[in-house]
This record gives sequence, structure tokens and C-alpha cells, in this order.
Amino acid sequence: MPEKTFDALEAFILANSTDSDTEAVELLSLSARRGVGKIITARNYVGLITMADGTVIEILPKIAGGDTTVSDTKRIFLEMLKTLKDVSFKDFNVSQLHTERLNLLEIFIKMFLDEVSILTKQGLKAAYTPVEENERFYKGKLLASQNIKHNLVSREKFFVRYDDFSINRPENRLIKSTLGFLLKATGDAGNRRTAARLLSFFDGVDFSKSVGGDFLKCFVDRSMTHYDKALSWCRVFLRGNSFTAFAGSEIALALLFPLEKVFESFVAAKFRRHISDGINLRTQDARYSLFDSPTRAFALRPDLVLEFDGKTIVMDTKWKLLSDNARNHGISQSDMYQMYAYSKKYGSDCIVLLYPHSDNVSRSEFRYASDDNVNVDVSFIDLRNSDSSIANLIAKVC
Repeated sequence: MPEKTFDALEAFILANSTDSDTEAVELLSLSARRGVGKIITARNYVGLITMADGTVIEILPKIAGGDTTVSDTKRIFLEMLKTLKDVSFKDFNVSQLHTERLNLLEIFIKMFLDEVSILTKQGLKAAYTPVEENERFYKGKLLASQNIKHNLVSREKFFVRYDDFSINRPENRLIKSTLGFLLKATGDAGNRRTAARLLSFFDGVDFSKSVGGDFLKCFVDRSMTHYDKALSWCRVFLRGNSFTAFAGSEIALALLFPLEKVFESFVAAKFRRHISDGINLRTQDARYSLFDSPTRAFALRPDLVLEFDGKTIVMDTKWKLLSDNARNHGISQSDMYQMYAYSKKYGSDCIVLLYPHSDNVSRSEFRYASDDNVNVDVSFIDLRNSDSSIANLIAKVC
């Protein structure tokens, strides 16, 4: 990495240590090593950072398995993103995204371009928009004060307000502005050709002069539902909205996602797919708090609660690669306190901590047991074969 780019990334880390809700220690860590110098290490976020100089930095999750390629890692990561509530990631086909040759930025750009392609085939929506102009012909309503101001001498014109039916509406301006931005940002010839072709459909549309203002003007009704996904991508690219906002002029675009949330969402989606009839699944269950008097305080919110035949199974997902060489395999004490509280409040028959598979753990599962009958099972999800892992876990606990 060029020194100038490294310095810009360092400034980005320091800016986000105080200027946003995301602490630098959670995002990227800055350290020093003797004989090497400063080192930047990715922490709990994955995604991409595009620097102002055009450098694209990919941050991918570490998928355990010696044969896991970068392309496979990107494919798994994108499959995990599909489970997020953000509509942008819901329906794309990972097998058609060329993960072997495209970086994450180009993949995200391609997703947006595919959405806009679908939109143009369905037809761009037109709308009546208010226009205030000094016209040669009288139409609409004369604005008396403005007319006197502009036409006291040139009386052949009329300053009027009228409604114009055109495709130059806020939604289309935002999409055109995003296409223009991505035409400059993309380094992929295919994406560049597609963006240029799609821009031709927006010839009668202005570029947005106020992105925030146009987002506020977007209509929400049934006739515009086919715009939802494209506009969601516009928010991502024009505002850098992924899960969090980051500060720093050195960064052109930061699309970063907390691994804990991605893993949690992915596991929950897999459970929904594999649980059988008769099992009630609750996600992010908020029925209980640690204390109930005088008011509910310190809410408990386990990721997954399974209920069937009078039994309750409580599960929590944690993104961390455990190791036999670490104390307690690397499981934090606070996580175990949390599991203990779940057991007591839910009267649960089984408490399970779920981690991604780690090559550094010799056992596929193990249990911690207390003398007051609290048992916490530790299990692993192999992200390379997640469906089989989830199905086997459900068969075991249910």
C-alpha cells in the first residue's frame, strides 16, 4: 500500500475514534511492530473502503478451512449479506456476480446496475412536479410579486407556477446521480458500459442538486414499489449508508458491516429454513429483563429461542474463531455470564453458544456445566457447508 494511502487510512481510523458511534478499536486497529513500523489490522467489520485516490480495500471475514479461496470467501460473505434486512441484498444471484474477478466494490456496483436495468425495462415513472419559471407564454398561475420583479420592463414574459408532467422526479434524479457517480468510480469495463447505457434512459432527468432534499421528496406508494431496491442502493452509494456512518474526507466510500450482525442474521435465516413444523422460533426475543423491579432494566435479548413440546432452547451467536491454545478456548467471561442469565430467566433446557467453525479447535462441540444445573453447549457452524451444520444442530437439540 502506498505511504500516502496508508496515512489517509490512518487519519480515517483516528477520525472515527471520536466522531462517530463506531470506535476505531472496533473498526480497524492501529499498532506498531518493531522492525516493521505501523500496522493496520481489520477488526469486527467487513466490506470495503474506497479511498479518495481510487484505492479499494476489501475486508473479508476469515473463513476457516485451508482450501478456502478468496473467491469462495467472497461468495460466502455475499450469501451472508443476502440475509440482512436491507432490501438491497435480498434477491441477487451470487453465482452470476463473477466473484473470482470482481472486487466487492464492482460486485456492489453490478448489483445496483442490475436493479436499474430491471427498472428501465418496466418503464421510468413520470409525475407532475411544480415548476416556477419566467415563460414567454402564460400558463398555470401568475406569481404577481415575482412577475413584477422580473418583468417590469420585459412585459412579453410571465413569471408563473405550473405543474409539469415529466420523468424529472426526485427518484429518477437520485438514480441518475448514482449512475453518474459510479461511471467515474468503476474500474470494470463491463460495469462502465452498462452504466453509460443506462444513463441514456435518463436524458430527460436532471442530476440531483440536493441528494438529501430529493430523498425527502421520494413518494412511498404502491405504484413506486419497483423503485425500492434501486433507491436503497442509491442511499448506499450517495450517502455511504451500509450499517454505520463514518467520518473522513480521505474516504470516498465506506461500505462496512459489523460481522456480529451479519453472522447473527445469517444463522437466523438458516434456522428459519430448516426448522420443522411444531417448533416456534423467536429471534431477538425481548420478553425478559435481568431485573423486573421497580422497572424492567438490563434487557435480555438472545438471538434465537426455540420452543416445542414444553421445552425451551436458547441460542446466541458469536463471531469469533476459537482456539484450543487460548484460555477457555477464547470464550469471553462476559459471554458466559450472559448465557448463565439466559438459563435462569428462561428456565431453559439447553443453552447453546454458536461460533463459526475454527480449524484451531479439535472438538466439534463441548459443554460447560455448573453445580446448579446450568449447562452451556458450545457448537460450531461450518460456513462452507452451513446448511448441513444447521440441520445437524437442529436434529441434535430438538
